[in-house]
Amino acid sequence: MFMSMMMVECIRTVYLSLMLLYIALLGMTHTAHSINPRIRLSNKELWQLNRTWVFQKHGVSLQPQTMLLDEGHERLYVGAKNALFSLSLDQVNTHHAEIQWASTDYQVEECLMKGREKQECANYIKVLQQYNQTHLLACGTGAFNPICAAVRVGHTWQDRLFALEEESITSGRGRSPYDPNSSCTSALSRGELYIGLYTDYWENDGALCRLNNQTYTRTERNDRSQLNEPKFVGSAVIPDNDDRGDDKVYFFFTEREMDAEGVTKAVYSRIGRVCANDQGGQRMLVNRWTSFLKTRLICSVAGPNGIDTHFDELEDVFVLNNKDEKNPEVFCLFSTTSTVFKGYAVCVYHMDDIRAAFNGPFAFRERPEHHWTPYEDRVPYPRPGSCASKVNGGGFSSSKEFPDEVLRFLRSHPVMYNPVLPQHHRPVLLQTEPGRRKLTQIAVDRVQAQDGHYHVLYIGTDDSVVLKFITIYNKDTDTMEEVLLEELEVFRVKTPVTEILISPKRQQLYVGSEESLAQVRLHQCDLYGSECADCCLARDPYCAWDGITCSRYYPAGVYPSRSRRFRRQDVRHGNAVQLCNGLQIDDEKWHRAKDRLVYGVESNSTLLECVPRSLQAKVLWFFQKGGENHQVQGDERVVVTSHGLLFLRVRGSDAGVYVCQTVEHGYVHTLLRITLHVLRGEKVESAIHMVNDGDGAKAAALCHSSMGPPPRPSISPKSLAPSLASGSHSRLWYKEFLQLIGYGDAQKVEEYCERVWCSDKKRKKTKKKYVPLAGEKRVKGKGGENSHRAPRHTLDT
Repeated sequence: MFMSMMMVECIRTVYLSLMLLYIALLGMTHTAHSINPRIRLSNKELWQLNRTWVFQKHGVSLQPQTMLLDEGHERLYVGAKNALFSLSLDQVNTHHAEIQWASTDYQVEECLMKGREKQECANYIKVLQQYNQTHLLACGTGAFNPICAAVRVGHTWQDRLFALEEESITSGRGRSPYDPNSSCTSALSRGELYIGLYTDYWENDGALCRLNNQTYTRTERNDRSQLNEPKFVGSAVIPDNDDRGDDKVYFFFTEREMDAEGVTKAVYSRIGRVCANDQGGQRMLVNRWTSFLKTRLICSVAGPNGIDTHFDELEDVFVLNNKDEKNPEVFCLFSTTSTVFKGYAVCVYHMDDIRAAFNGPFAFRERPEHHWTPYEDRVPYPRPGSCASKVNGGGFSSSKEFPDEVLRFLRSHPVMYNPVLPQHHRPVLLQTEPGRRKLTQIAVDRVQAQDGHYHVLYIGTDDSVVLKFITIYNKDTDTMEEVLLEELEVFRVKTPVTEILISPKRQQLYVGSEESLAQVRLHQCDLYGSECADCCLARDPYCAWDGITCSRYYPAGVYPSRSRRFRRQDVRHGNAVQLCNGLQIDDEKWHRAKDRLVYGVESNSTLLECVPRSLQAKVLWFFQKGGENHQVQGDERVVVTSHGLLFLRVRGSDAGVYVCQTVEHGYVHTLLRITLHVLRGEKVESAIHMVNDGDGAKAAALCHSSMGPPPRPSISPKSLAPSLASGSHSRLWYKEFLQLIGYGDAQKVEEYCERVWCSDKKRKKTKKKYVPLAGEKRVKGKGGENSHRAPRHTLDT
């Protein structure tokens, strides 16, 4: 009897704790509603849905910015600590090849003697580029003594080659940084490596370089007007026109602005440019760029009184190529350097605006403490920063022929006056919530939908999450709408995302972190729901309603003609009311909703649980009384939470039918009809005393009488009657009691209570019967899909 009383008291305590937890969750969810994704998938859910595959090599540190996508060989190459990996693009965790490339014992010993830590004295791969069809170029830190080598991959994927050519190993100075933590960016074009890095041991000489078998060209040493404490972020080779001699190489970096006394003033994001065919000067600027220019990248939000909030710290760059290789779109992810205001922004830049800034006036100031002004005197010919090409008149076959006057001007005027402004003069995406996660990486896919083309942004965070956004510009109101489609937890252990690559051909995303690499499908249309409205409300440009299900959208000419007339998709507005026959609240909709039966005990707490599929939907509750529907507004006793309708103290008058509805973009959907039965408190107490006295049958009858007429389906009196002498069956009564008050995970609560109240002998017996959910393996569920059951709540002992 004592044991039964303790168990009941334990159950009450646990249930009350859960109610308080729901109230706390309510406050947290309300403040974050505006930034909720429509769908949030945990790592476990991605795994169960068969949407992700993860490659992980224990004890091996993968290196950022060293993932290389090779569609021709169908491989993904990844640099790591003391190793290189070749992974399958179809499934990264199968059929991988590995090259071990560690520093020698002598190199490690020499590194340690220089005062470095043992962890630093390894070969961290920092550069990995496609040198030609059969070889890769790989460079590493080599225990603070950089080295490079060629990696043979064969002509086609059928060769299945992946081998380091030992005879090709050479010094990597100028090709790889010394420090594994040093920033570095590289691009390779026509056998020439363009790289931004620190070239020295002590990280004092930041430079933009080009290397080939014959020449080595770089920025000036110790010239702060060219580079000042740069952090290298990205690079790309982009042609200006059909004349390949006029190709440009663009570098993206941040640097510090200094005043006259050499004190740091601000951090600026820059875009620098050089000519790909720049050979340096003949008498001046020998082995130095004769074409290097730079200007500022602006990403700001207009504020009151004309004051802009600038996002100055460049975090990542993604160059989105399209059919016109001369005009890719440049997506830049920024953060703020302010100690007061924290946030992130994505700005998009067009090549026309970038070229216009470099073709505009040069910047000039007499002294470091003066403001920049446009240079208005004569500019020498050929224009400083131009390439020796046919399109520029063809008067010079090489940069070595440029007049000294041009080189002197370029050396003293490396900065352009006009900055590069973003598309629409504003960010396409803003994240300014204080204390939230950090944004680290960006990748972009251009997707054709029924109502136009959309950019789908995949943004990595510092806590293993990839955010899937679309942005919609409204020309009439000059406003930008951000739609967060999905929040994907790609790694089980929270770790920063260090790189994202995208394969539109395979519709896959490849996400790198220091510990592992994940492959994630770009979309999963059937996840949105089984109705037309679910699919249209998702506003995912990859997906459309085909008349039967939510499936991949294909443009006209690709999509089967039989289904084309049934396609329903509206990314811009998500107007399911119009597209899906305008289904509204009617008697048929009310009756099609799922029915659920919940019991509550008078003067106790009860939750009517209703969680919509879409986290962006607004939930409304209605109470049916006298044939009419009355909306439940909530008060000090009844609270509308993100998990459902919470009654802090149930009354007999609360019994009845409650309807849970969602409203999203004007579309109303009825999810649940919940019938609440209220048990009178004093009769439940009497029933508990009867149970403790051994009269289980009377207790069950009394419990049912407190409800009035028994509902259908009902709980039988026999199942309520405890059998205190039967050992294992004595616990069934507590499970039934939990069902009466609306709590479903009876086994978990029972386990918790017995840990607290039972003897050691009893506890051991219970443990043999309880299998922890955390230890469950992936099993075949309904329809052959991988699944396993997760607990609805977690109780921490």
